[in-house]
Amino acid sequence: MARSSILQTFYASKAWRNLRLSLIAERGGRCARCGTISRAEDIVGHHKTELTPENVHDHTISLNPERIEIICRFCHDEEHNRFGRQKAKAVYLVYGPPLAGKSEFVRQQMRRGDLVVSMDTLYAAVSGLPEYDKPDNLFSNVMGLHNQLIDNVKTRMGKWSNAWVIGGYADKFKRERIADTLGAELIYIDVSREECYARIEEDERLMYRKAEWRGYVDKWFEQYRE
Repeated sequence: MARSSILQTFYASKAWRNLRLSLIAERGGRCARCGTISRAEDIVGHHKTELTPENVHDHTISLNPERIEIICRFCHDEEHNRFGRQKAKAVYLVYGPPLAGKSEFVRQQMRRGDLVVSMDTLYAAVSGLPEYDKPDNLFSNVMGLHNQLIDNVKTRMGKWSNAWVIGGYADKFKRERIADTLGAELIYIDVSREECYARIEEDERLMYRKAEWRGYVDKWFEQYRE
């Protein structure tokens, strides 16, 4: 069954139709975004986690009232950048020490269709190795890809929704300069040096690289300026 058919079957189901109507009645038909009160036929049940063929049958996502917004068609079109109702693209620069949890934070906050720029994932994509293993001889290739994506973010090239740029960015001047260039909001993942050390000890993947990663952590904290 095609992707669209799978989702169409769900949206035509009695379970979804009943849930949508009950949420509209419960919430008074008021758009959660703009506050407009509309007729039931002009209200959309918007899933905060976009439905896909992989998750549509997980009812903790597809039929969970806590994960569904009641919004008007105008706001729904804007959410999905349809019919000329595009939202301004937001850019976030997420920074902090190694093993702070920057990538996990982004995974929790991002939405499907967002652009994520991360040296770790680019290294893994180019090398075919785990993210913690970064061969020095591939640095220039990875940096070239990184710089191209950063330029795409700067010029807002592409159809991505929001962009997340992940990195250490310990140097305050460089951090603020790139944030200003990208029009990005800075998000600091605040983790102590001791917590980073503890995560090195706990991560089995770093069993033979503990000294190497302690060095990365020490270097970041030595260079960091608020």
